[in-house]
Amino acid sequence: MHITSLHSYPVKSMAGVDAEHLDIDAGGPVGDRRWAVVDARTGAKVTAREIPAMLHVVTRVTADGVDLETSDGASLAVAFPHDGARVTTDFAQLSHALDAGDEAAAFVSDALGRPLRLVWQAAFADRPSRQNLGGLDGEVLSLADAGPLLLTSESSLARLQEWVGAETPLEMARFRPNVVIDGDAPFAEDDWDRLRLGGIDFRMQQTCDRCVMTTIHPTTLATGKEPIRTLAQHRKWDGAVWFGVWLAPLAQGRIHVGEVISVEAGRRR
Repeated sequence: MHITSLHSYPVKSMAGVDAEHLDIDAGGPVGDRRWAVVDARTGAKVTAREIPAMLHVVTRVTADGVDLETSDGASLAVAFPHDGARVTTDFAQLSHALDAGDEAAAFVSDALGRPLRLVWQAAFADRPSRQNLGGLDGEVLSLADAGPLLLTSESSLARLQEWVGAETPLEMARFRPNVVIDGDAPFAEDDWDRLRLGGIDFRMQQTCDRCVMTTIHPTTLATGKEPIRTLAQHRKWDGAVWFGVWLAPLAQGRIHVGEVISVEAGRRR
């Protein structure tokens, strides 16, 4: 098996960035999901589940922070708000994030049509991994929902596409993975224990439960019932539907497109 593509998502729920390599630290891909949009009044996180247009805001990590660009060409460079005001959020196990300032707030509010703020997770230590979702003591988490790195398989997507039917093409981008692989049997990743991507070892944290966000077409923003409807017919247990796996890094380093994957099997669901 090989890595076929790599992706990061600097701002939670905004457009991803394709990459030839990803640097990995304790929290997963460096720069991945360290920023988020929150409600200006309550501090509650806001995602593309509520505002699908977030998927059309392009994001790029820079040495100084993050660049944002809307589909109509408006852009803004946002610096890391090291001295930003503390914002109380509703991210599980994260008491606060740092506000990116009024200019960033005005930009995302204008782009998305409601009063919003842009916030930054200053330190991984601010958010320990969620043990109810397979995290272990000492592990840390970005602003991702459940785990540090999300891996999906092309063979699993091909099987899901067979179930759904050719009339509804499914793009891997719907699932917002960090790592996409080829090879192995469909859904073999469910049973992995540990694996090595390039030269870095990872621990299988848990299978990824999927939400309505996967029903939003990443380009047209049209919504439908797939793939949730079909996953519920074939991949439903514990009251949820499942596609992809969350991994926790056991070392730091760099992974590249094309690198070989080796797997230790034997994990129980």
